[in-house]
Amino acid sequence: MKFIQVTILSLASLLVIGSAKAAIQSRVPAGSIAIDSLTEIREQPTQTTPLQLAATVKSGTFVRAEQPTRGGASIVTQNGRSFLQLDAGFKTSSQGPDLVVALHRSRNVLGTTKAPNYALKGGDYIVLSRLKKYSGAQRYAIPANINLANYRSAVIWCRKFNATFGVASLG
Repeated sequence: MKFIQVTILSLASLLVIGSAKAAIQSRVPAGSIAIDSLTEIREQPTQTTPLQLAATVKSGTFVRAEQPTRGGASIVTQNGRSFLQLDAGFKTSSQGPDLVVALHRSRNVLGTTKAPNYALKGGDYIVLSRLKKYSGAQRYAIPANINLANYRSAVIWCRKFNATFGVASLG
């Protein structure tokens, strides 16, 4: 009788330990820990893909054109791709119905256009994307087929009214 009680108690203990291990492992990302027993938890090395840090290629500061625009813009490369990055201090007006982020060929966009709208001419720019938000840090992918040497400014532009809100000369 005593043998049966010890056997049942041993089996119950194994069941409790197995359930505890399963419960703990289900709450922790796979590969981050291993449980050798209830009292010992040791870290397992996880495999990660190394990310290359972003390298700044060109940068500049926004100046007002049609609407108040401020903050910094940089062209950065990371893992073989190029991006236009607007910094945390970026801010522009929300008055445009169709604001986009573009790269422009001229280093002096405002000098080559006329106030008050500072209209852009077709062929002088490439639109990267719609503006994601009116302020704060954001990043826009630059297509791989774009020769960055041909583009010298970042532009916040209202496509509908051909009005340039702000320009950052990139040098």
